[in-house]
Amino acid sequence: MIGKTIDEMNVGDAAEMAKTVTETDVYLFAGITGDFNPAHVNEAYAKGTFFKGRIAHGMLSAGFISAVLAMKLPGPGTIYLSQFMEFKAPVRIGDTVTARVEVKEKVTEKNRVKLRTTCVNQDGTLLVDGEALIMPPKAPKK
Repeated sequence: MIGKTIDEMNVGDAAEMAKTVTETDVYLFAGITGDFNPAHVNEAYAKGTFFKGRIAHGMLSAGFISAVLAMKLPGPGTIYLSQFMEFKAPVRIGDTVTARVEVKEKVTEKNRVKLRTTCVNQDGTLLVDGEALIMPPKAPKK
C-alpha cells in the first residue's frame, strides 16, 4: 500500500481523522514519552492551574496530525520533514479532536508538499494551527 504521489495531489486536497481523547490515552502518552507533568496526570494539581483541570499533552494532538499524514494524505510512505504549530486551546479528556491536513503548496521539482495542519474539538474550537512540510511517496518503479 502506498499513499498519493505529488502528481496525484492538488492544492486544496484535504483529509482528516477524529479521536476522542481518553484518560487512558493521556496516561499511555505520559508513559511512552516520560512526560508526567502534573498538568496532565494530577487532577488535584491541575485544578489549581490556569486551565482549572487536567489537559492532554499538546504533542498528543501533533500525533493525530502525523496519523493523518501517514495514513490518509498523502498516506503510507510519506516522510514528515518539519512541523510548525501553535497551541491555541487546551485538549481536555473527553474532547473529540479532529485533525485535518490541507495541501497548500506543491514543490514538484523537490518532491515536497506544504500542508496546513489543524486540530479542532467537538465544538469547532481551534486547538492547534500549523504547517507541515512532507515528502510524499514516489510511484513504484515498474
